[in-house]
Amino acid sequence: MKLRNALVSGPLGFGAAPLGNMFRNISDEEAQATLDAAWDAGTRFYDTAPFYGAGLSEVRLGAMLSQHRRDDYILSTKVGRLVLDELESSPPEFGEKGDIFRYGRRNRVVHDYSGDGTLRSIEDSLERLRLDRIDFVWVHDIAQDFYGDDWLARFEEARKGAFVVLSRLRDEGVIKGWGLGVNKVQPVEILLDLSEARPDATLLAGRYSLLDHELALQRLMPAAAAQGVDIVVGGPYSSGVLVGGEHFEYGAVPPHVAAKVETIRTLCASFGVPVKAAALQFSLAHPASAAVIPGASKPERIREDHAALRTLIPADFWHELRRQGVVSPDAPLPVDR
Repeated sequence: MKLRNALVSGPLGFGAAPLGNMFRNISDEEAQATLDAAWDAGTRFYDTAPFYGAGLSEVRLGAMLSQHRRDDYILSTKVGRLVLDELESSPPEFGEKGDIFRYGRRNRVVHDYSGDGTLRSIEDSLERLRLDRIDFVWVHDIAQDFYGDDWLARFEEARKGAFVVLSRLRDEGVIKGWGLGVNKVQPVEILLDLSEARPDATLLAGRYSLLDHELALQRLMPAAAAQGVDIVVGGPYSSGVLVGGEHFEYGAVPPHVAAKVETIRTLCASFGVPVKAAALQFSLAHPASAAVIPGASKPERIREDHAALRTLIPADFWHELRRQGVVSPDAPLPVDR
């Protein structure tokens, strides 16, 4: 099923990674207030994962969603990692994301892309979420930045395991659809080339933003649009650096990125356009983009996101972004529609 057809309240969703205590220790009260703000603002698409705080994000999200009618929202989570009862003495570390969830739960997290592991992951997620079904399932983080030269072996494990199981669950009507949940372009391109796998959508984080979209534009976005595979854009603020945060790609901000951010901020200021508005509307302008899911851990950020999507942006602003080379000349813009 196409994800865009399943959305019940527009393309703006909620990325629940911050509620796994990403970068900082968030109280249950603050997490609940943020989720309540999202629901009250009309958000009806929520994305989470077992990896986010070793299940903490799923627990917090489920506590809110279980209070509402199940047919009133769309939920996605991920497979590929199992959260064990065994406790670690320190937070789990996986590649590029390092210890960004060091304030999360201490449960040991292990990777498992097999068919049995996929079924167990879904069962565990349902228990943490306190819900009876998940709509879309993403196979999480199969990429070189997490597994180095071993990543293709992980992909092959998923091809023979997770992809088969998720296709069956989709065909049986247990889930609405499946795809990858990654922050690299190459795994999605490989998936789209597979003859035996038919993904419905894919969550692509950080690769279709104002700061980084060139590679996705070359082949991935056109191929996804041609095949009818919806792209959910994650990380539209590039780990927060676009909106005043201290991180890019989950780490320190390189000088060349800081310079580009300053250019974007200057242009936005000169046209009176909020940076969030430019970021969200750019990410949604491509025909392949079905939804965008910024993360948040404060209620006021939710209200900013919804206001940003409604902001009217003058055509001259978009043309100036192109003229100054901030966005690719091939990138579709809202004004082009």
